[in-house]
Amino acid sequence: MKQISQIALILVLLFTSTNVFSQEFSEECTVKYNLFRGDFKTNNYDMAYDNWLWTMENCPTLSINIYKNGMDIAEYRFKKATGAEKDKALALVKRVVEQRIKYYPDDDLGKVYSDYAEFMDAAGATDNEVFGLLDKAFKVDPTRMGIKSMYRYFQGVIDRNKDTNPQLVFDTYDELVEAVATKMDNYSRELEDYEKRLAEGQTLSPTEERKKNAYEINLEALGQIEGGLDDIIISISTCDRLVPLYTKQFEENKGNGVWLKRAVSRMYAKECTSDPLYFKLVEAYTKADPSPAASIFYANILFENGESTKALNYYKQAVDQETDNFKKADYLLRIASEMARRGNSSEAKNYALRALNHRSNLGRAYLLIGTLYAGSANSCGNDEFSKRMVYVAALEKAYKAKAVDPSISSLADRYISSYSANIPTKKLVFVEGKESGASFRIGCWINETVRIP
Repeated sequence: MKQISQIALILVLLFTSTNVFSQEFSEECTVKYNLFRGDFKTNNYDMAYDNWLWTMENCPTLSINIYKNGMDIAEYRFKKATGAEKDKALALVKRVVEQRIKYYPDDDLGKVYSDYAEFMDAAGATDNEVFGLLDKAFKVDPTRMGIKSMYRYFQGVIDRNKDTNPQLVFDTYDELVEAVATKMDNYSRELEDYEKRLAEGQTLSPTEERKKNAYEINLEALGQIEGGLDDIIISISTCDRLVPLYTKQFEENKGNGVWLKRAVSRMYAKECTSDPLYFKLVEAYTKADPSPAASIFYANILFENGESTKALNYYKQAVDQETDNFKKADYLLRIASEMARRGNSSEAKNYALRALNHRSNLGRAYLLIGTLYAGSANSCGNDEFSKRMVYVAALEKAYKAKAVDPSISSLADRYISSYSANIPTKKLVFVEGKESGASFRIGCWINETVRIP
């Protein structure tokens, strides 16, 4: 009995001792973690290094910050390393990435691979190594890829597949463009909220001001990458290539809403709408995915067939079906563009204004209105001065587009340059006996009052 009691006592002591050591270990992890975080926050990476490395080695799952902050520390050491130390520093960066993926496999890996690819590219990795990392980022979550990474990855896909697998190129393009659109949509929503608050006389906090500036910068960069992706694919995205490709794949995809939407969108964008395949694709799309977007494309076909009343009903149906204001604005702008394409400038302007009622920072709506104005200069002006004043109205819309939507800054600048070249000169204003800064009414369907330059 006494022997049994002794054994029990030993077990209790062992259990207690284990708990104590475990608790002490946990406390040491917390202490080391807090020490490195304190130094890290003051940008003292050299002081943070030892405590950070110990924490990563001994408490790898304590916090994701071990890897988020650790990447900055490891990259800092790589940049300042020389000689043989450079290889050690590079190995440390790789270790941080690998441990993060091991212990936090569900935490933002798209961004992890994308950032790592950009680092390795700068560190002198081969094109295939960088592309391999970007491919992993794309497959995990393309919306989390960096802007440069998106462009670099798509160029890699083009180089490797344009002649052997054009469908893969188109699919990759679609997914990247959708990822860009998602990013832009998120930033635009945040910006619109800030702009509304400023318009109401509210003041943004310093943090909100920084966020607003960051969103504007990111939107401008995303707008450029969107144009860059288009420039890359334009050489292989032709009707001669698209029609046989989609004809071949139609039967196996005629019930696939995503495939049909992409095929219809590309055919529409490349103006392949006169080919019978386009009508076939749109019809299948409306059946496979009876959505607002499908209704828009179907309405376009009805217009082509001269069924204007029925087409307008489908347009209205698409707008009424949609509950999201940003998407509703996009559909209204599509209708406006279609009206403009058919020469109905007044209706096009009305739909563009309706789009702006749902999304005030939709810059392309202002650009469309400006284009409509410029295209009506001769018909809405009765002499040189009044015709050139129409360009003043168009110029105002281009400036407004750039002001509300940073994503189209480069595009807006081209319109601004074009319209600026056509406004009244100082000499013409003087000859006409007009006063700079005075109001000038433009009639016709435009109905705008502008200032004489």
